[in-house]
Amino acid sequence: MGREDYAKAYRLGKKDYQARMLRGEKPTLEVLDDIMPDKGSYFEQSLGLVQIPIDQIVGTKTVGRSSSFAGNFMPILRDGTEFAAKWSNLSTTHVEEGIRDPIKAYEYMNKFYVEEGNKRVSVMKYFGVVSIPGNVTRIVPKRTDEKENKIYFEFMDFYQAAPINYIWFTQEGSFARLQEAVGKKPGELWNEDELLKFSYIYTRFTAEYKAKGGSKLSITPADAFLAFITLYDYDELEDKTTNELKELITKTWEEFEILQEDQEIDLRMKPNQEKKPLINILHPLTAPKLKIAFIYEKTPGTSAWTYAHELGRLYLEQTFPEELNTIFYENGTQENISSLLDQAIAEGCNLIFTTTPSFVQASVKAAIANPNVHILNCSLNTSHRYIRTYYSRMHEAKFLMGAIAGAMAQNDRLSYVADYPIYGSIANINAFALGAKMINPRATVYLEWSSLKEADLEERVRKANASCISGRDMVIPEEASRFFGIYHLEGEHPRSLAMPLYHWGKFYEQLIRTIMDGTWKYDDDPSSTKAINYWWGMAEGVIDVVCSHRLPIGTKRLVELLKATISSEVFNPFSGILYSQSGIVQDDPDKSLSPEEIMTMDWLAENVVGSIPKKEELTEHAEAVIKQQGVNNG
Repeated sequence: MGREDYAKAYRLGKKDYQARMLRGEKPTLEVLDDIMPDKGSYFEQSLGLVQIPIDQIVGTKTVGRSSSFAGNFMPILRDGTEFAAKWSNLSTTHVEEGIRDPIKAYEYMNKFYVEEGNKRVSVMKYFGVVSIPGNVTRIVPKRTDEKENKIYFEFMDFYQAAPINYIWFTQEGSFARLQEAVGKKPGELWNEDELLKFSYIYTRFTAEYKAKGGSKLSITPADAFLAFITLYDYDELEDKTTNELKELITKTWEEFEILQEDQEIDLRMKPNQEKKPLINILHPLTAPKLKIAFIYEKTPGTSAWTYAHELGRLYLEQTFPEELNTIFYENGTQENISSLLDQAIAEGCNLIFTTTPSFVQASVKAAIANPNVHILNCSLNTSHRYIRTYYSRMHEAKFLMGAIAGAMAQNDRLSYVADYPIYGSIANINAFALGAKMINPRATVYLEWSSLKEADLEERVRKANASCISGRDMVIPEEASRFFGIYHLEGEHPRSLAMPLYHWGKFYEQLIRTIMDGTWKYDDDPSSTKAINYWWGMAEGVIDVVCSHRLPIGTKRLVELLKATISSEVFNPFSGILYSQSGIVQDDPDKSLSPEEIMTMDWLAENVVGSIPKKEELTEHAEAVIKQQGVNNG
């Protein structure tokens, strides 16, 4: 029996050897000594006896035995050799008794290299064993800025809490997100039951994922698993039947495909201008009346953000009184958003807008379960294929607001109150700072965050002694406060100068028209797996600035001039030489930052005094928002 197994393993080895040769790859095993860091740039750490995932054993410690095996660990020495006889005997022992003796191996960058027990590993791989016991020594390199090195150190931090060595991610921050996704706090230790539960759920998922074709994707099974448990409750997966798990994986497949895209977001900077075919104009199809739901996190009376979207909803009803109906749901939370989505769908809504980034995961889950319902989430840089996302280029208006503040500042000191450190908000801050500096080279912007824990925002703003303050973007109906837009403080009383305007009605109108005239579908390229993100601005009428009558006529003319140049794309606020707090960002006077660079900005302009807070510095509500959109999400 052992000889027959050796003959089969030998053929597998020769086949793999030849295939690697044809691809120009090394045909035999990797050798750890060939890729080890330089002496003095690493240290060794004993992990003791651990179960080593067989798939992660990729080579040998030294060159001695590497040439006896193909790259897949199958033997390539002919039958009749002493090596073949020993391999055959081990094969017989494994079948009759099982191989119990641990091997000795080194772990480096979450891959394993055998020092003693190469033939045992070969036999175990041949028989498809999942893991093998081994005494392991870890090679710990120095920290570098290389992506794989950063991920490896994140893995080692995770390993301290959960000694799981059979998962690996391709993106930074994933191990921390996994810890959170299974309900554990950062650094919290896993008990034995939790480790067994994870192994059970992950193993079942991986089996079905690979059966579906996951091995053909460029992501790791762990990448796919993390995306999966971000959408579906981790604890509930334990009780799913095999058929239920298969169905969920099939429905979620495009989410896995999008993870392997280099550029995950397909930014649409303006409405689709593609013309509808003439035949459809002459013979329009009878389309059902649209029923649209808006789901708000708060109420229009208590939230300026919600109020802006509610004005957009009312604008839609006035613009299309015969073509559509709208309903809205208030006070959405992480706990009830799924039930609100289910309720909207049950009430016949075929288009749903969820108006805050924190609702994105529930939106994706609902879209997967209801493919005939269009769901859009108001967020930026959100890479989900099953929903479309939308946002406004508020930084265009903030640049104008900065220019106004720079012109009106009496002591060169400005304050800027930001809410959450999410995608887009950093661009708003920097655009304001650049606009102020363009008009007043001495202008300094003192940055404050309203979402910090245990902080007296009003007191911090007063301490800055700024002559112009940029507060919340618009007034809230249930508050009589005038602390919004840009204002001067005259004692205790604000004197308004200008305010930015979200005209969500214009966005919703233009988007609805693409659905009504059939051009909505042209946005969706069936050959692409990129997520569609609408990001419209002044040119599309979605963003504007309203000036107070108190502004000097010359400043108003300047605002109109800048608005015209930005709308016509003659001028980009992030063009020319740009400096951050830590140095130069862009040194080409003729270049502008790309939309992607603006959207994902994680630096502050040189004339900003302040910093981008980390998650642990923020309120509990803010943490929920930045979980999806935070620029410092790690």
